[in-house]
Amino acid sequence: MKLERLISMIYMLLNNEILSASELAEKYGVSQRTIYRDIETICAAGIPVVSYQGVNGGYGIIEEYKMDKSLLGSYDVGSLVSVLQSISSVFQDDKATETIRRLQTIQGSEQNAALSMDIGSRPVYRKSLQLLRDAIESQTIVHFCYINAKNERVERSVEPLKLLYKFESWYLQAYCRTRNDYREFKLSRVTDLRATALHFHNDHQKNVMEPPDQVFPERLLKQVVVRISPSSLARALDSFHMAERQFHEDGSLTLRMQVDEYAMNRWLIHVILSFGEDAEIIEPPALRAMLKFKLEKMLVRYDVGK
Repeated sequence: MKLERLISMIYMLLNNEILSASELAEKYGVSQRTIYRDIETICAAGIPVVSYQGVNGGYGIIEEYKMDKSLLGSYDVGSLVSVLQSISSVFQDDKATETIRRLQTIQGSEQNAALSMDIGSRPVYRKSLQLLRDAIESQTIVHFCYINAKNERVERSVEPLKLLYKFESWYLQAYCRTRNDYREFKLSRVTDLRATALHFHNDHQKNVMEPPDQVFPERLLKQVVVRISPSSLARALDSFHMAERQFHEDGSLTLRMQVDEYAMNRWLIHVILSFGEDAEIIEPPALRAMLKFKLEKMLVRYDVGK
């Protein structure tokens, strides 16, 4: 308890010009005599606390000891604090929390946060993220089942190297022992994740490289036009943020986008289906026919006469 109070007092002194013994005693619920002993302990640890006499006197830390506020502007500090707070909430990281406190010593307490972040801190991922981070730091192998792009459920043993957050999703970069190559695994497709007691000793720092730019064969792009009902505008804008938009007087929305046949078959048709009666494919005719075919198959499955 005393150690926690001492650490808190140090940050209090860093964040304020002068604090009186009575203020500190009231905050921590101890006597002023205890505060005097705490100040002596802090000084003995090498932190230069100065005593100021007078009516408005008290204790402070000399300015030369504090981090130079000119090194980082308030915007820089606020942004760093926001990022670290998000990381701390995901990983429950004590080191990040301590860094936040240090940064806040050069950020005025009256400073309002202009930036807030949430980097995928859904509870369902927290346990997996913490397990993977621990495995990366301890260089231990992890095992899991993975749903690949072919919708196959496969088992993988990997040497975890890095956690990536991109495209609003978490990924694991790892050396796959099954494939003997580097792979990225999307965390949402990982199941039955477990740590092992096996350590790996490969020097991946020399081997891991950013993947080269992928070269795809040229694909014929087709214009897709979709009409969206007023009741689904928000979700449509979230789903098709790159499309050209045309709003109509009746509140509906027309979206135009250039899509290749691969994308139409892989994801576009399924996204449009998720809108139900609130989306209508205007063109191309082939995509309309594909949607109709899928709907007919669905109706057969839900045929109450069977």
